[in-house]
Amino acid sequence: MSGGKYARLFEPVRIGPVTAPNRFYQVPHCTGMGYLRPRADAAVRGMKAEGGWGVVCNQETEIHPTSDLSPSPEGRLWDAADIPALRLMTDAIHAHGALAGIELAHNGAHAANLGTRAPVLAPSDGAIATLYPKQARAMDKADIRNLRAWHRAAARRAREAGFDIIYVYAGHEMTLPQHFLLPQSNQRSDEYGGSLQNRARLIRELLEETKEEVGDTCAVAFRFAVDQMQGPAGMQAEGEGREVVQMLADLPDLWDVNVSGWDNDSATTRFQPEDGYQNDYISFVKELTQRPVVGVGRLSSPDMMISMVEKGIVDFIGAARPSIADPFLPVKIRENRVEEIRECIGCNICVASDNQAISIRCTQNPTMGEEWRRGWHPEKIAPKGAAEAALVIGAGPAGLECAMQLARRGYGVTLADSRAELGGRVHREGGLSGLGAWRRVADNRLHDLRQRANVSIYAQSALSAGEVAELGIAHVFVATGATWRRDGVGRTSHGPIPMDATMTILTPDDIVDGMQPPAGPIAIYDDDPAYMGGVLATQLAEAGRDVTLITPAPIVSPWAEMTLEQACIQSRLVALGVRIETGRVLTRVSAETCITNGVYGEAERAIPCASVLMVTGRQRETALFDELTAMRADGGIALETLELIGDAAQPGLIADAVHSGHAAARAFECDPQGVEAAFFRREMIALTDEGDQP
Repeated sequence: MSGGKYARLFEPVRIGPVTAPNRFYQVPHCTGMGYLRPRADAAVRGMKAEGGWGVVCNQETEIHPTSDLSPSPEGRLWDAADIPALRLMTDAIHAHGALAGIELAHNGAHAANLGTRAPVLAPSDGAIATLYPKQARAMDKADIRNLRAWHRAAARRAREAGFDIIYVYAGHEMTLPQHFLLPQSNQRSDEYGGSLQNRARLIRELLEETKEEVGDTCAVAFRFAVDQMQGPAGMQAEGEGREVVQMLADLPDLWDVNVSGWDNDSATTRFQPEDGYQNDYISFVKELTQRPVVGVGRLSSPDMMISMVEKGIVDFIGAARPSIADPFLPVKIRENRVEEIRECIGCNICVASDNQAISIRCTQNPTMGEEWRRGWHPEKIAPKGAAEAALVIGAGPAGLECAMQLARRGYGVTLADSRAELGGRVHREGGLSGLGAWRRVADNRLHDLRQRANVSIYAQSALSAGEVAELGIAHVFVATGATWRRDGVGRTSHGPIPMDATMTILTPDDIVDGMQPPAGPIAIYDDDPAYMGGVLATQLAEAGRDVTLITPAPIVSPWAEMTLEQACIQSRLVALGVRIETGRVLTRVSAETCITNGVYGEAERAIPCASVLMVTGRQRETALFDELTAMRADGGIALETLELIGDAAQPGLIADAVHSGHAAARAFECDPQGVEAAFFRREMIALTDEGDQP
């Protein structure tokens, strides 16, 4: 068992008729793969099992065409035709001795049924949760009987597919069992509405019937949101949430408890910085049941984990995002390699992938989602080729990742950066309000690099092309990053914005480097859809500055809807007194004002300010690369490899930069055709249906 002082985390735990080999439990989470990319999904889950997770679950799995979440590719178990794809997953999980769990789901009014065009079902008539002009209809008794039959049949198919744990799911405000439970969505007056006992009736029936169907060989888990975090307006842990646990107590074989909605359960570190932040809501559950309990809360610290077990809060350490950031977290704890854990930074890039219906990705773990397509492994990489040494210029997220992976392959690596503090944008942005956890990206890689004898690191070492030539290293990776533009060119303005020379114009680079805007009102022009404009407005307002945020978008930081943060961002700005001007384009800057026009033809308006902070486009820093390219062409430097990576190649998210650095290190001295072929690898739809003969 081992694990030193964390040995209790590696104890086996009984769950009904099955036994988990340890207390590490990957709770259900989406991957953006599901039924469309079953081999890729199986590879993700298999990697978690290899990394030591004792239980590995899939994701919400549609049980019927009336729960069609298209275009999102979630799990699907409509009929027997879906079993072979899911069997790939259970086989991959079982190969490493872990239990496989499946989260059966009927999403009710959360599913618009855009693909099937089936009726949308709900406890009561009402709006659907997605942005589509359709309403759900109230289920009659026949509909409820059908739902119970669909769930029972799906449980039977799940067992046939090889799953060991089968869920009844009432969480995240996304499923019919929870919709029946909540008065906001259930206005029925029959035996399924009114009192809490009536509203919980469907959950009890689903649990009982699932146990009747598969309970002799499979555990039945109940995923339940104990608190909506809406105060008296919603279900509360110390109110009806507690009563539900008392009511059902030992009926499920396992309680998987959390808070809802999804934005609360998967809160980012920007708005919920503490690991274990759900403990105060879920700690009562074990007092009321003899069944094992799993809880979550962005848990990466083994000290926090062992404390939760010893205090009797949970039996299992639940994780989605930490298992994505480091699939080998349990192995590292067992082998006393805690310092090597890639801690989740809580940025929710993984969540954004699901919201965009694309394969999962992770800022900390660039191999996430690439296990099947490219054959990437988070802990393994091919040994070096014929070359002996490589030079990486720039120690930001791309440069650090590239240097670390090259060193892991066995190359002698020289890493140089012009700044005293290494980490590039993750170190600098990590000093902004709410983003401190992002520095873990640099911390993890710098710790690894500093342990390696084959790595030399030089800070405050801005290299010229001539100095690169003098080093005599034939393989060079340039990760010099990008800088924010000062001229206003961005998504909306494709040419420089006219500006009076007397106005102070700032960029995010100025703020992260410690520059303070001059006295007086600050206008932030945010033409970037991501987080930066909102973060800077927050930081300046928290410092007591008079801030106006101007954006062409209809809301602040619109892409943050993908990371579940947008409402928190805009609410925080309102609370801080920031004036928000949405739907406005900056057309020119005078000596004392910003002149804006409405995106829909609204009249020109002048906004007084003493300085303007431009959050628009970024300019790639390629001067060194361009000079080296020219020298190489003229024979002035003998370089076998010269590659531009990270933001210097294409400005994007930190996750994009890390992935770029990782890909470059893996591709180095590999067959270019093989590297190119990985871009074309995808899972193809079979041109048959279940009625066709093979």
